[in-house]
Amino acid sequence: EVQLVESGGGLVQAGGSLRLSCVASGFPSGRTVGDYAVTWFRRAPGKEREAVSCSREVDGTTYNSRSAKGRFTITTDNVKNTVYLQMNNLMPEDTAVYYCTVTLVQCDIAIIPGAVNYWGRGTQVTIFS
Repeated sequence: EVQLVESGGGLVQAGGSLRLSCVASGFPSGRTVGDYAVTWFRRAPGKEREAVSCSREVDGTTYNSRSAKGRFTITTDNVKNTVYLQMNNLMPEDTAVYYCTVTLVQCDIAIIPGAVNYWGRGTQVTIFS
């Protein structure tokens, strides 16, 4: 069973940066997190879950949502089986719980939450102005 553990959230002033980490485990022998589509979702207070960044390293696919483009970068470390989300120039509207997810199909920034196969528990990001 795939398990995902997020960390790195916190309280940051607007304009600051955070790097979220997602440590993945439980893949079949010989497979790493880079073989799968990893999508970072977020859920802001009172809003639906939103996919912000997706990567599947094995085919070099990376997508960012319109709100994340130019500010967020997703990267993968296959040795550590860890996926990072570097978030720069943070804004109060980025406040949300951020979730790491794995999907067993190709990377798709338009993916709906119901299509995700595995979810982490989330990490809280709070941006104040």
